[in-house]
Amino acid sequence: MQQEAHTIIQTLKSKGLRVTPQRFAVYANLLSRSDHPTVETILADLNKDFPVSSQATIYSSLQALREVGLVQEVLLEEGVCRYDANVEPHHHFCCRRCGAIEDIAWETFQCVDMKSLRPGMRGESYEVIVRGWCERCEIAT
Repeated sequence: MQQEAHTIIQTLKSKGLRVTPQRFAVYANLLSRSDHPTVETILADLNKDFPVSSQATIYSSLQALREVGLVQEVLLEEGVCRYDANVEPHHHFCCRRCGAIEDIAWETFQCVDMKSLRPGMRGESYEVIVRGWCERCEIAT
């Protein structure tokens, strides 16, 4: 754990961020999970033992981390912003029943040819979102 803490501190510093306990905690929390949590989920997780963070603090920490490219916002459903420390290109799978979210490797899908867009459109990036049922929910039906 001490090595992981040192790595997180060095990563934050390398991006020019001041290392605050809140930024450290938020980034460490996101690095430890793959479920793409909301601000509310992160807040509940960090305040599990005793209240130390507010929603505003979580938002400002996430904003700072996002601005330097350590975290990305993931918008998979209307009105719900989730966060992901995996900033490498990847796609997402969303279970329609339980809401589970899972990363899908970028290489899973053939490259989309942005040159095929109609004249006047210039694409910069894309992401595939696969919606369906995870193995737990598929079995339950």
